[in-house]
Amino acid sequence: MSTFLAVRQVHRPQGAPSADDFAVVTAELPALTDGQVLVENLYLSVDPYMRQLMDTGEAGLEGRAIGQVVDSRSPAYPAGATVFHRAGWATHAVVDAADVRPVHQADGVPLSAYLGVLGGTGLTAFVGLTRIARLQPGEDLFVSAAAGGVGTAAGQIARRLGAGRIIGSAGSAAKVERLLELGFDAAFDHRAAPVGEQLAKAAPDGIDVYLDNVGGDHLAAAIDALRPHGRVAWSGAIAQYSSAPPAAPHNLADVMFKSLRVEGFLVREHLDARERFERFLVPHVRSGAVHAEETVVDGIGAVAEAFLGVLGGANTGKMLVRLRN
Repeated sequence: MSTFLAVRQVHRPQGAPSADDFAVVTAELPALTDGQVLVENLYLSVDPYMRQLMDTGEAGLEGRAIGQVVDSRSPAYPAGATVFHRAGWATHAVVDAADVRPVHQADGVPLSAYLGVLGGTGLTAFVGLTRIARLQPGEDLFVSAAAGGVGTAAGQIARRLGAGRIIGSAGSAAKVERLLELGFDAAFDHRAAPVGEQLAKAAPDGIDVYLDNVGGDHLAAAIDALRPHGRVAWSGAIAQYSSAPPAAPHNLADVMFKSLRVEGFLVREHLDARERFERFLVPHVRSGAVHAEETVVDGIGAVAEAFLGVLGGANTGKMLVRLRN
């Protein structure tokens, strides 16, 4: 094989991106050199943070992928090995062995889970709860964008960590219902009424921890609801990825008055937690106690649609593109 298909960014969007900002192109596969592997991708991840990357250039975008090595010039990764890489949205990738890592699929766990609940998505939730917010047994938690990949993982992980009341916001009545099925104690549709009003009703006695995937009005509502010495773990700001940043929360001074702690984080700075994370979560995924919640579309031609969908809330759980059944 000498060519492959790749999704490229062809325009820099102004505001919300559209399908016209992307194109599927045929590209030549470079010859392997020593220390490289050729990977046939099986699953591609589309993630909200990639909207920010679109503002930096018009080229191939970083894309998390899991695939199988089909040719190798590296003894560390023989043909047939399953690997993770970030080389972009494409059917195939030539990658330096130093830039891939092995995926050791546990018995009874779907491979796709290693891009979702057992991948960077689940690791974000785990790090946010355990390292940043330091959630303790019995503490009450609010999760925004709770029906997304990070949110569905966070609610289920928090339950395994012994959290008290777990509350989530979502973008539709159907998603609210799904959160209750996944073990959330309460959930609300943030489009149905002001977030602050709904959170106050769902958590009349307040919350201890907020895992923020949204920012904006959700953060303001959480500051109101947080008890003294509460914590915010801020992992995403989807409310402003395609628009001007909102004004600072009107109640920001309460961070001082209530002795709150607000800490943002990037999961790539916490990759050393992966081994502990997998030891903790794999048994729960295998047993079915934690569900690998996913929305899956098929084919390289569906990548742009999937990406736009995740920005618009079309997914429940992790949004993935499957390239081979």
